[in-house]
Amino acid sequence: MDLVLFSIGVVGNVISVLMFASPITTFWRIIQSRSTGDFEATPYVVTLLSSSFWVYYGVTKPDAFLVATVNGVGAVLEAIYVFLFLLYAKPPQRMKTAALVGGLDVGAFGAVFLVTWFGIHHESARISVIGTIGAFLNILMYGSPLAAVKTVINTKSVEFMPFFLSLFLFLNGGVWTAYAILAQDVFLGIPNGIGFFLGLIQLVIYMIYKNRKASRNSNETVEENQQPLI
Repeated sequence: MDLVLFSIGVVGNVISVLMFASPITTFWRIIQSRSTGDFEATPYVVTLLSSSFWVYYGVTKPDAFLVATVNGVGAVLEAIYVFLFLLYAKPPQRMKTAALVGGLDVGAFGAVFLVTWFGIHHESARISVIGTIGAFLNILMYGSPLAAVKTVINTKSVEFMPFFLSLFLFLNGGVWTAYAILAQDVFLGIPNGIGFFLGLIQLVIYMIYKNRKASRNSNETVEENQQPLI
């Protein structure tokens, strides 16, 4: 059982890293244009916060180092994405991003860390608090690409719903759900089970609309409101 659990965890690590790395092409465009355009930093700020909590969860809970390692990689990548936003965003957007980072990634995470580390002395209670917060943030992370579903349906085009991102979300949710079942970890199981289901919905919608062409007017509207997924 331990070998099976470890093997699933390793596979989950690989898929998760690919998922975290999926926005690299978006940020390469930002670097080349030296502007964030109409992209929003919120998904990356929230994912950085989520990854930070799961690193904390992984180092706090015994035998959860695979959770800590992959989210450590994710936190580093998301921190780079956020830094690039702060570097290339226009002043109003830069101030908004800085406020989000200060309030969520520094303030909220710091407050929870201090309260759970110094105020909660029972390890099981500490793990429960961290896991509950991490699960909630994970659901938000998995749900953020659903904003593109409405666009896909309205435009009948999957241009702004990358296939590989949806695929990695689906695979990531499935693998970590299997890991959670074997490890009997409800905090990993619930958000990743939901993520598996949401990823499946995105793949189904992608397959329905992949061969359809968007109208010109719809595309213009989408381009004006384009936002990143994760």
